[in-house]
Amino acid sequence: MKYFSRRSLAILLLSLPGSVLAELSLPHFFSDHMILQRERAAALWGHADPLAEVTVAFKGKTAVGKADAQGQWRVAIETGPADAEGKELKITSGAETVLVKDVLVGEVWLASGQSNMYFTMNRAPAYAELMAKANYPGLRMFNAPLVTAETPQRDIEGEWSLCSPETVPGYSAVAFFFALKLHQELGIPVGVLKTCWGGKPVETFTSREALNTHPASKALVDKLVAEAASYEPAAAQADYEARLEKWKATMAAAKGKSAEVRKRLPKKPVVPKPPLLTEGKPGVLFDAMIHPFVGYTLRGAIWYQGEGNAKVGAVPYDESLPLMIRDWRQRWGDEFSFYFVQLANYRAPSTAPGTPDPWALLQDRMRHILETTPKTGMAVINDVGEVSDIHPKDKMTPGYRLARWALAKDYGRDLLYSSPLYKSSEVKDGAIQVTFDHAGNGLKSRDGGALKRFEIAGADKVWHWAEAKVDGTDSVVVSSAEVKQPVAVRYAWASNPEGANLVNSEGLPASVFRTDDWDDVEAKEGATSGRGIQARRAQAAEIRKLNAQLASLDKGSAEFKALRQKIQALLAELKAAAPKK
Repeated sequence: MKYFSRRSLAILLLSLPGSVLAELSLPHFFSDHMILQRERAAALWGHADPLAEVTVAFKGKTAVGKADAQGQWRVAIETGPADAEGKELKITSGAETVLVKDVLVGEVWLASGQSNMYFTMNRAPAYAELMAKANYPGLRMFNAPLVTAETPQRDIEGEWSLCSPETVPGYSAVAFFFALKLHQELGIPVGVLKTCWGGKPVETFTSREALNTHPASKALVDKLVAEAASYEPAAAQADYEARLEKWKATMAAAKGKSAEVRKRLPKKPVVPKPPLLTEGKPGVLFDAMIHPFVGYTLRGAIWYQGEGNAKVGAVPYDESLPLMIRDWRQRWGDEFSFYFVQLANYRAPSTAPGTPDPWALLQDRMRHILETTPKTGMAVINDVGEVSDIHPKDKMTPGYRLARWALAKDYGRDLLYSSPLYKSSEVKDGAIQVTFDHAGNGLKSRDGGALKRFEIAGADKVWHWAEAKVDGTDSVVVSSAEVKQPVAVRYAWASNPEGANLVNSEGLPASVFRTDDWDDVEAKEGATSGRGIQARRAQAAEIRKLNAQLASLDKGSAEFKALRQKIQALLAELKAAAPKK
């Protein structure tokens, strides 16, 4: 009988000719140090000789299955209660055996999204001390690589790692803090399957089959199909080489020029890819980075994405994200829990009420998902964002707030798990009384001062800053001397609603909301996130302030380099926000 460890088997298979690839094998995520979902019939699958019998043995239990004519097999085995002592998983078919070692049983979650979920622990200096002490062998993560594929894949490279000072720097920070809170509260192993890619829209994580069921999303797929049909590699390569030569000439001409000139230089052209292999295109990352995991038995998923959809003309997020959630659940055959992070506050603070803002609109549409899609939860983080960085360094807050949802909804803990969410409103005596869910022991202002960032309007649809006061446990009364007969109220309606301070008794911040259904929330084509001249002036002032700080730093220091990078990003954003001529 031939015995292989999971790792040695993978190396062996890569070295064998194609005709021998019927050897017994499993996807990379069924490997040493993996965690199986407790108290479930955990699915395992792989490849064997066509029609061969496959036996799985784990913790004294055995399950038997049979490969199909293509050699694909699938077996489910009962995992039993949580177990922090590593066990051996044995898969046998004929004379072949694969051994997967140090397998734990606990809770398993999938973590996906774009750059704020990808954001690793080592990018936040504040976590240095925590990382140095992060010895949690029962907390483990599988990090999927960044790959694309034209068709749905059954496997993806990567490996499980035990959380330690050596491995945690490369962990998704949000996923780490989410898993750490569960690990500490439940006292059992927690595993995370991390698969995400920065800067990408929700549609790329959704299957094209699902996208085709929605008219607006189908248009995106149709466009991709047309691009793929007309793609000519030779022409694309020739165009790339021409642009590359032009870029090289521009760079050569810029030698010796001022730093200000060099900052405005174009980026190096990117090597062309076929449309169906281009990250971000509809369904591409689903095929390559989600489909391999479909069927892995888990408790739920956590999601941090939306920045790539917060733009004019995007499919409404309260349609596109639920479409993806339904797609995933249908493919898994499981209505698993799905918890997501609402976008953080970002950009220069707004100063005028009633400003159209795609960022705030997407945040509010995220709130609506809670009303329409079962077993979802939302972590509100409009109190931890950064003016000049779309990637807030505080990832502990969203991770822990996601964990509150899981602890309450999946593990039966009695705690206040949600931020205050708009429930209803009523016009009374020249004011509007707004009632909230999840007030806990009472609503309050975070800083003890007056409530801010409420705005109110009458039938004329002209918005004014409003006075707001807590009324009882779960209500706020909103009014303005300038609006005698109010009909609508909004809260925190801006990319960066600086000063928004309504919280519940646990200090969780209230979500953005609006009571109207007016179309003035839609920014016009060409607008940049509803930002006007006031916002651009504020950002320019911030850049001047940072430049003054930069002048006092040692040019060789890490602090100098980090601050310079931040300034460059702000300049690029300011340039992009300028009105088009």
